[in-house]
Amino acid sequence: MGKFPTFFVLLLLAGVAGAIFGALHNQLSYTVGPSYFTAFKFPQFDIAEALPHRIGAALVGIYASWWMGVLVGLPAFAFGLLTVPSARTYMAAGLGAIFLVVVLATFGALAGLLGGLIADNTGLLDPYLTFRDGPTRSDFIRAGFMHDATYVAGALGALAAFFPMRRARQIDLRRPRTET
Repeated sequence: MGKFPTFFVLLLLAGVAGAIFGALHNQLSYTVGPSYFTAFKFPQFDIAEALPHRIGAALVGIYASWWMGVLVGLPAFAFGLLTVPSARTYMAAGLGAIFLVVVLATFGALAGLLGGLIADNTGLLDPYLTFRDGPTRSDFIRAGFMHDATYVAGALGALAAFFPMRRARQIDLRRPRTET
């Protein structure tokens, strides 16, 4: 397969990885903040009330994250398309970039959860938050921090994704050329 088709395969894989990550991420965030979903996210994403909540949370994750995978991968994949000589090395670097972003997003989610637990237990943000209707205070803080930190980590992942592409380019340029 050539580099141009590889570019589209990588974008597709990044979207699938984003969707799977979002579905799994939301299982944890639903556990720590169920009313964040029932009062806030389900109406936002038009999730039917009759749907089991875990499935609804997974759907919210898919809808909210597939495009993030594509968006985060696009700059690095375009860079690789233009700079990495070999399609095979380009594919390997793209898969490495996707893996790297998923790892960063996972750490971001866990850091956000930790921050949310600290903010929830200390009341640190209470003067700035008012809750009349909607999710409970604790659910909003815990799940909201987790979601926001994951998006920040995904954005940082867009930068980190350049490293595997840059490394792939260096490897290909050092590889001896064979004449045909």
